[in-house]
Amino acid sequence: MKIVLASNNPGKLAEFRQNMPKHKILSLKDLNIDVEINETGRTFYENALIKANEVAKYTKYPVIADDSGLLVDVLNGEPGIMSARYAGENATDEENMQKLLKALKNKKDRRAKFMTTIVLRLKNGKIISASAGVAGSILEQPVGKNGFGYDPLFYCDELDKPFGVATEEEKNSVSHRSRAIALILSQLECVALKLLKIN
Repeated sequence: MKIVLASNNPGKLAEFRQNMPKHKILSLKDLNIDVEINETGRTFYENALIKANEVAKYTKYPVIADDSGLLVDVLNGEPGIMSARYAGENATDEENMQKLLKALKNKKDRRAKFMTTIVLRLKNGKIISASAGVAGSILEQPVGKNGFGYDPLFYCDELDKPFGVATEEEKNSVSHRSRAIALILSQLECVALKLLKIN
């Protein structure tokens, strides 16, 4: 199945392609879709749904979208849905990480988790969604250059290492996004089986 990813983030595109090998994941660039999406939702689900519905206006293919973020306990869940724009609307990963480190200066509790919600909008308009997370803590300085976003600052409990030094395979085995994708794929299989029974 061809599915359009409602994102221009190359890191996300790579993760979706790696975790959905049986499907052809198309980027917005592949289809020459140039659209500015205002993420006005108050939750990850609302933002993911906004992205999926907006991109669906420009393509006949199913659209998959996610909204993800880093939730830091001592910061009451910040940066949360503002993770990509924590240091400003067009902030770089480095700027976001530096702002987070300043916010956590002298904080002993550095517990955090990555969370994501994925929405898949099928051609008939049906919505499939799933959420997942991964727990860890925030390091005092970035370690490694793998991944994207806050990965170099995130120490993953399950891997016992920072995402910044984890291989793609290691990260995909535990990441919030890979887990949510697995749940989406499971639901997609159920939908396909129901259609086969109807037909």
